[in-house]
Amino acid sequence: MSATARQNLNDQFTNPIRLSLMASLAGVDEIDFKSLKEVLDISDSALSKHSTALEEAGYVRIRKGYVGKRPRTWLSTSEEGRAAFTEHVAALRELTAGI
Repeated sequence: MSATARQNLNDQFTNPIRLSLMASLAGVDEIDFKSLKEVLDISDSALSKHSTALEEAGYVRIRKGYVGKRPRTWLSTSEEGRAAFTEHVAALRELTAGI
């Protein structure tokens, strides 16, 4: 384990919900709010809070629109978010490789 790996951990992803959110978004181009909420098994308010924090950090894009007359929200990762998450996962792998 190196100190560099520990330094490469991203504080935005140390929260389990945010880590799970980024992992879920990593596998898709875009996902609607309701589907992501069901995948993560969290409340609307928890998903809203954490996705907004990641959006403010520049890691998640939130797009609002309509399907018919119903409002919808879609989430995706930004390029910066994908790069930061990839680096975080690599640091976790390096930290756990010696265990």
